[in-house]
Amino acid sequence: MKPALCAVFAAAIAAAPFPSSAQGVTIASDLLKDWRAQKETMLRIADAMPEDKFAFKATPPQRSYREQILHVAGANIFLMTFLGGNVPAPPISTTDRSTFGLTATSKAEVLEALSRSYDFGEAVLKQLTEAAIAQPIHGPPYLGEITRAKIVYYTMGHTQDIYGQMVVYLRLNGIVPPASRRGGV
Repeated sequence: MKPALCAVFAAAIAAAPFPSSAQGVTIASDLLKDWRAQKETMLRIADAMPEDKFAFKATPPQRSYREQILHVAGANIFLMTFLGGNVPAPPISTTDRSTFGLTATSKAEVLEALSRSYDFGEAVLKQLTEAAIAQPIHGPPYLGEITRAKIVYYTMGHTQDIYGQMVVYLRLNGIVPPASRRGGV
């Protein structure tokens, strides 16, 4: 590309209107929007398995479907507590990483635990300012010093890993995951 054309192109990009935080788009608002969307996705896939198959394991050493959901709920609570805030966290065990000590057994209890974990995360996120989201903090030892935003996205990425496993569990039971059904997202 010719230098003069590059200069015109660069000027056009610089002058282009981009959303500003004054218009309501911030990292904090994006995190909250993504957190809420993931809650809906996870509640839909958790609910897709019939209660009589909540003990299903793809192989004996793996977690059951119920345990997968409780693992997500516990990890949400564990990781989101690193963000700070004055929202009381639902009780979990930090020594049990399989289900974080969550012992719900019925489908309704398991779905409630999952929902509460997202409600807790949302309440914490709502307390954080844009500046606080960008601040570095000490996360769990395996993450070290990172920003609060990174912890939120790490938490959601972890959940997406478990979501992928849950899709396999559903398909092994002849169930089409909600996101793959007609009209799914």
